[in-house]
Amino acid sequence: MTTVLSTTGTIFFIIAIGYLAVDRKVFSRDALQVLGKYVVNLALPALIFRALSGRGVSEISNAGYLGGYLLGSLTVLMVGYLVSRTFWKTSPISSTFDATGMACANSGFVGYPLLVMVLPSIAPIALALNMVVENLVIIPLVLVLAERASAPTLSRRSLAKLIFHRVSTNPIVLAMVAGIAVAVFNIPIPPFASNGIDLIAQSSVAVSLFVIGGTVTGISFKSVGKRVVGVVFGKLVFLPIAVWVGFSIMALVGAGVDDRDLQKAAIIMAATPAMSIYPVLAQRYGQEEQAATAMLLMTAMSFFTISGLLYLL
Repeated sequence: MTTVLSTTGTIFFIIAIGYLAVDRKVFSRDALQVLGKYVVNLALPALIFRALSGRGVSEISNAGYLGGYLLGSLTVLMVGYLVSRTFWKTSPISSTFDATGMACANSGFVGYPLLVMVLPSIAPIALALNMVVENLVIIPLVLVLAERASAPTLSRRSLAKLIFHRVSTNPIVLAMVAGIAVAVFNIPIPPFASNGIDLIAQSSVAVSLFVIGGTVTGISFKSVGKRVVGVVFGKLVFLPIAVWVGFSIMALVGAGVDDRDLQKAAIIMAATPAMSIYPVLAQRYGQEEQAATAMLLMTAMSFFTISGLLYLL
């Protein structure tokens, strides 16, 4: 247990530094946005490119992992939406972001740094596979639900163009495509470029955790209600269980994941707080207060839930 607490303690120590740096005005929120853009537009794409380009085609197309994680995420997204609409009596747009908070894990900013410490050999490929599910399926689906709820008269063609533009210009998606192309066609990368990409990728761990800490600065627990608690429970408890069930279903149909560490990595990823852009995305649709409060509570509670999960695994 001491080893587990040491691991999670390191992660949350860096998060706490980010929190204090913004709280004490060492860094402004504008500076934090710059760091966040650096991670999203450069560091994470570099990391994903290296993870995919340096792997075999069989590892990239791991149907068991992709299917299991997708089943778990889609189940939580659908159940979260129905619970919000049926039991919490919220609007379609509010239900969309309640479900998003439950189903979208912070694989890049929290999950990967955590895996680097506990499963370093598996961390890059687990991140890359998670990003495939999240960026190519879950986030586009969330955008479809959000746009439909906020603009019900929007035509299917206009909606498809909007989603395609956002996905096709996403640096993480572009890095996926480039990494897969390099792996499939065995394209050589010059040493200077390879070394430069590695250095940028390595910077993602500390910077991403720092940004998470700064992001929750100034958010208050005052607006915590049953919806916030429900979203936090769905994210930190229901999603990891759903992903585990998803892997079990894939195993039953003959497409299981043989590598036990890779299964553990997926469950650990699922147990992280919601994706870092969750409050930002919610802000576009007037749902920022609920999302920001849920993000704060998730971040605080995840120290205990992740520590417990690591101890069990």
